[in-house]
Amino acid sequence: MSKAYWIVRVSVHNAENYQDYIAAAKPAFERYSANHIVRGGRYEAMEGDARERNVVVEFKDFDTAMACYNSPEYEAARAIRMANADAELVIVEGA
Repeated sequence: MSKAYWIVRVSVHNAENYQDYIAAAKPAFERYSANHIVRGGRYEAMEGDARERNVVVEFKDFDTAMACYNSPEYEAARAIRMANADAELVIVEGA
């Protein structure tokens, strides 16, 4: 079974309140054994548009990645994120 990843690009417009999202998302990430491979850091946009924050989260498989996103724990966190940042999030199965 292939691992799966959340690939997230984020522009935070309220950094103080975005911290509430990070705290609220933690229980979902712990429940689904999420592994943050990339969380922010230095970047260079080589092609296309970029956002200020780039995140890659690894899950044991696609179903687990989907379950985490659709969980009640993450649903609450997502509402906080959406109020304080703009983002794109895709879930992709690994090679």
